[in-house]
Amino acid sequence: MNDFKLQWKNKIADALSGIFQNSGINEKIDPSAVISEIPPNPEMGDLGFPMFAYARQLRKSPPQIASMLAEKLLEKGMQNIKAVGPYLNVCVNREEAAEGILGDFYLNDEKVPRIRLSRILEGQRVMVEYSSPNTNKPLHLGHLRNDVLGESSSRILQACGAEVRRVCIINDRGIHICKSMLAYMEHGNDKTPESEGIKSDHFVGDWYVKFSQDLKKESEELEGKGLNKKEAEAQSPNMIKAQELLLKWEAGDTKTVELWEKMNSWAIEGIKKTYVRTGVRFDQYYYESQTYLLGKDEILKGLEKGVFFREEDGSVQADLTAEKLDKKVLLRKDGSSIYITQDIGTAIHRHKDWPFDRLIYVVASEQNYHFKVLFVLLNKLGFSWAENLFHLSYGMVNLPDGRMKSREGTVVDADLLIDSLKEMALEEIKSKEREEAVGDTEEAAEKIALGALHYYLLQVSPVKDMVFDPKESLSFNGNTGPYLQYMGARISSLLRKAKELDGIDLTVGAKHRFDLLTGDAEWELIKTLSAYNEAVEAAALAIDPSVITSYLYELAKGFSRFYHDCPILSAEEKELVSARLALCRIVLTVLTDALELVCIPFLEVM
Repeated sequence: MNDFKLQWKNKIADALSGIFQNSGINEKIDPSAVISEIPPNPEMGDLGFPMFAYARQLRKSPPQIASMLAEKLLEKGMQNIKAVGPYLNVCVNREEAAEGILGDFYLNDEKVPRIRLSRILEGQRVMVEYSSPNTNKPLHLGHLRNDVLGESSSRILQACGAEVRRVCIINDRGIHICKSMLAYMEHGNDKTPESEGIKSDHFVGDWYVKFSQDLKKESEELEGKGLNKKEAEAQSPNMIKAQELLLKWEAGDTKTVELWEKMNSWAIEGIKKTYVRTGVRFDQYYYESQTYLLGKDEILKGLEKGVFFREEDGSVQADLTAEKLDKKVLLRKDGSSIYITQDIGTAIHRHKDWPFDRLIYVVASEQNYHFKVLFVLLNKLGFSWAENLFHLSYGMVNLPDGRMKSREGTVVDADLLIDSLKEMALEEIKSKEREEAVGDTEEAAEKIALGALHYYLLQVSPVKDMVFDPKESLSFNGNTGPYLQYMGARISSLLRKAKELDGIDLTVGAKHRFDLLTGDAEWELIKTLSAYNEAVEAAALAIDPSVITSYLYELAKGFSRFYHDCPILSAEEKELVSARLALCRIVLTVLTDALELVCIPFLEVM
């Protein structure tokens, strides 16, 4: 797909090796290490090669190296090259490059274009943990960003050859679960999701909100008696009852455990339905109720080896000041474990389950410090694979009217948000009178809603906080999911019309005259197609799906310009019609593949 880039990388690597030798440095430049870029202005050339990487060894400025390289290549008879500041810019032969790039999609006379991505992660086993829901409430907008980051990253890693195992830990124990249980015990009257006609995870979440409302009333009364807010909440009758319920659960009280199992099953059943709806899947679920005791033995082993120490109060701690981190309690003075102890045990357990080369945690940036500590502790315990643990940290996501708070019932439920987007998409379909064209309007609206949601959540670099604007996400113009879906539907419609033309063969790649596609709009689109493999590689290495969303937008803009500037079905020659249609088909192939990587449903009709 990038044949012309590879050719130039080889030429530049060879010339640079000569420059190094002439400078008394015995080093051969690897062509794969040569960086290439597409210049921002087409008039500057088709490829740009930056020389920054060689300045230190050659003890010359990047512009000097670019000039030396241009001179050396010109001496070898190569044309259309020019040193521009620190870059060597190249203009390629469009006819040859178009044949090479587009022909590569039709290797061996295949009937349809194929995506051929390099397998840079072949042989690697990568575990990805994401979502991590609580069983006291349904998934919310923050979970949606987490879920699509994890799912999209998994797909991108697989596309580059990695064997990926998707895992989810369900937080099904603790005081937060007991709060929902207590509210249900006191007010539920044996109601069920079925009796109330409510999705089961929403049913459980409503009891969590009810508990918080009752707690707030009690706390305000105690504050009126002189307690501060923290004291009032801790001493409120409801909080005391919830703590007692947690102790009963930990002691294995039969009735408490039965209610816990029932409410958890409701929550998990509903959460899994949302996963199906959004295209998120997992290979294995872990449950905190089964893992929270893991890790204690490992900490005690570390204590015996002198990796950790026992404080005067009896607690076991780690001194991480040498790593520019604080001292960390690992076991309380009563011998009980804390959250990071559990995470240590779970990581070790997972590696025994499925020996991974890398483990990626998709968790919000609020936990940055936690994961720094976790990775250091696993390293200190002697687990070599700890070097390959990675925290895919992502920023907060809010709505235009502010931050969400689940305990106050102001959180944006995932299902309700998707339902709202779906209704907006239905209105758009009806306003454009497209009901008959799209067929199943409900299905189409659902796919448009998911496309809008997932693209908007992924187009921002994961590390950044973001504001999700539902109306903006559903725009059919600009940098949005529906715009990309519409582009796919437009190309599909064009190809359907092309089947009615006489004398046009869309099947065998060898018959297409790709050398005819040398116009500016055609060439810019072809160059964008050639960059797909590099975009997927970059997204996989950085674990950043926004690289793919950016690529998709550039591809859509390039096709839009081509569609506007270049007659396709009405081109003057049949060979040109055939070549342009084949180009459209390749664009559709790449577009469909990239949409799948970022969890955006494809639509043939919109």
